[in-house]
Amino acid sequence: MDIELRHLIENQCGLVARRQLNQHGIDADRVRNEVAARRWTTPTPRVVSTTTGPFSWDQWRWLGVLHAGPNSMLGSLTAAEQHGLKGWTRPHVSVVVDDELSFEPVDGIRFFRSRRPFSLLRDPRPGLPLCRLEPSVLLFAGYEATPRTAHGVLAATVQQRLTTPARLIEWVEQLHPPRRARSFRRTLGEIDGGAHSVAELDVARMCRRFGLPLPARQTRRLDRGDHARWTDCEWDLQDGTTIVLEVDGAFHTEIRQWGADLKRGRRLISRTRLVVRCTAYELREESQEVAVDLIALGLPGRVPEDAA
Repeated sequence: MDIELRHLIENQCGLVARRQLNQHGIDADRVRNEVAARRWTTPTPRVVSTTTGPFSWDQWRWLGVLHAGPNSMLGSLTAAEQHGLKGWTRPHVSVVVDDELSFEPVDGIRFFRSRRPFSLLRDPRPGLPLCRLEPSVLLFAGYEATPRTAHGVLAATVQQRLTTPARLIEWVEQLHPPRRARSFRRTLGEIDGGAHSVAELDVARMCRRFGLPLPARQTRRLDRGDHARWTDCEWDLQDGTTIVLEVDGAFHTEIRQWGADLKRGRRLISRTRLVVRCTAYELREESQEVAVDLIALGLPGRVPEDAA
């Protein structure tokens, strides 16, 4: 095996496509002999592994793009994770291809066909073939995700400082446009105005729908132990009372985090400060009930007739 091929295999985490082996003079007979000697394995008809142990996550990524051919690249949340997105890992590898019928399916790898120019989508950096961050998350949000998940991943990429609302909006237009483009523009416009999570976006929509004043967000408070806390949303009423709305996300199903948040909420309560809690799901799916409860506590707004 020549040095160039050794370096190629090393850079591909021990995997190599048969077409690449052929280019370096290694034919099917040599592959068959190495497999018979248990030095190599063939995880797919198109890819050879020069290692015999369980695959790492990086190897699964290389397997996907090598199996799909030279025009393929990682896409969707797999590409986004490669760009640094945290908290959105999926149990499968997503690969963007130009013809999903030109090769065999592989367990654990999902292939998605795109007719958009690959020269536009592909990240120019060397190494693992990769879709650029912005089209990766926008195409996932438009075609693979539920509406809430779609807006959540857009907010996450901005919150984690991987991109900006402006760049995402530019890509919405370059994709001519993707599905849900109108709602994406609205969400990205709100994020650009300072809302950095789906929950904050949902609060803003609830306020517009029911005529509630927009709250102060991420207000710094000292609790009874003189520890600095930041509240999600606050409204100051004319009688001197402050209503605090704390929004629990999905991560609060972890018992220690949930207990810490309850303790945090108690320590913020005073005679003039009311702390109200709701879940992110309620804000999205049952915002009327949250609004009615806030109005009942004195927040000005419009109570729907069917909820009065």
